[in-house]
Amino acid sequence: MAFGRVFVLLLAIAAFASTVTSATKFIVGDDSGWTVGFDYQAWAQGKVFHVGDKLVFQYPVGAHNVFKVNGTAFQNCQKPPLSEALTTGNDVIVLATPGRKWYICGVRNHCNYGQKLVITVLPQAVEAPAPSPLYAMTYSTKKAKRPFFSTNWP
Repeated sequence: MAFGRVFVLLLAIAAFASTVTSATKFIVGDDSGWTVGFDYQAWAQGKVFHVGDKLVFQYPVGAHNVFKVNGTAFQNCQKPPLSEALTTGNDVIVLATPGRKWYICGVRNHCNYGQKLVITVLPQAVEAPAPSPLYAMTYSTKKAKRPFFSTNWP
């Protein structure tokens, strides 16, 4: 009896775990990376970002940085304190909450020259769960024969 309960519990956990889609890793700017002279709004257009996805900002160390800012700072290219800058050249940001997200480069006038990105993050994507094995075994695709019903009436 205990084995049956454990099996049902494991089956339920597996079914739930399979409904959540895996995260996507986005290299910001693709092969161009994070740089001046690239249209990041065009890059983001058509992409769908979900909670759990990752943004990767790739650039030569010292040439750029990444700041997460609010909408006003984005519009005005106002950089936060330097202590808030991401500076590794391979900065990974996990999109943890839904909503608008704004990023700028704080080096010299890079933001004013278009090195900035705004995206909208959607809630985590969930796939429809697959039918349980019991359901699949109970309801086959073959028509059941109904002994009490007939379409051959005289």
